[in-house]
Amino acid sequence: MKKFTAQGRGIIAGTASAVFLGLSPIFGKIALLQGVSPFAVVAIRTTLALFFLFCYLFLTNRQYFYIYPIGLTGCLIAGLINGIGSIFYYTALHRIDAGIGQLIYSFYPLFMVFWLLLDRQSVSKFTVIRLILVIPGVYLLLNNSYQGIDYLGALFMLIAAVLYALHLLITQRVLYDVPAPTVAFYTLAAMSVTVVISFLVMDSSPPQLERAVWPLLVLAVITFLSRISLFYGVKHLGGIQTALLGLGEILITVVIAQAVLAERLTPLQWVGASVIMLNWLLLTYDKKTAQKPYGKGFLHWLDPPSL
Repeated sequence: MKKFTAQGRGIIAGTASAVFLGLSPIFGKIALLQGVSPFAVVAIRTTLALFFLFCYLFLTNRQYFYIYPIGLTGCLIAGLINGIGSIFYYTALHRIDAGIGQLIYSFYPLFMVFWLLLDRQSVSKFTVIRLILVIPGVYLLLNNSYQGIDYLGALFMLIAAVLYALHLLITQRVLYDVPAPTVAFYTLAAMSVTVVISFLVMDSSPPQLERAVWPLLVLAVITFLSRISLFYGVKHLGGIQTALLGLGEILITVVIAQAVLAERLTPLQWVGASVIMLNWLLLTYDKKTAQKPYGKGFLHWLDPPSL
């Protein structure tokens, strides 16, 4: 019963993360359309989200600020990787539609499997079947659009997906014995340092925020909530299951992008979206594969300290 409860909590957290992450590109695109640079968007939303998370933990659970050195190192590296990935993500979003961008980003579960195998972790056969099922859905979504795709923007989004998958794997190792809020805080802190430095180096002009204040604030709140729910999902479900569940964020982005940003999908793209929804439903039949807390892969140095 406890195992079911833990998985249920993981599914709820993963679903919440998918909702928040599905909304992120919408408000990010709105801010970009208002003239704010990609570097400014990612720097402002990340630092504000860190501030919100710090205030929440400081006022409610200060013990979550404690973390052992190796765990801290893992969080900082994961934050650095995801910070760089976020820069690629919003740079890509500046060049392509939000819906199409999120569809390309949906490849990250495939990269997650690659990183897991490289780290000598096991992947269930049913998970592999679900991944195979995703491929035709994503293909239909990407190759039947009304407009052509900016290939440089698509490449940037793929790079963001690769880095996001790696950051998920690193945080999954840290989450074996570190609470999710702690991992979220220190990962977000490293992300903030990374993106702020990038903004100061790459974009020296002050951002024009007159018409972009509200989308940036909403984006920051969404980022704050998504980081908490994401790591709760990873802790209870594992990185690959959370990543597969998070594919639902594509549908959220696509539907809202049509209503708010006037983006459109072809009938074949909707077929692809339906395939991804089927993948969501199959999650209930996929048993969580136990991941090894002490691995022999390239992330073995993140093993929790022995007592």
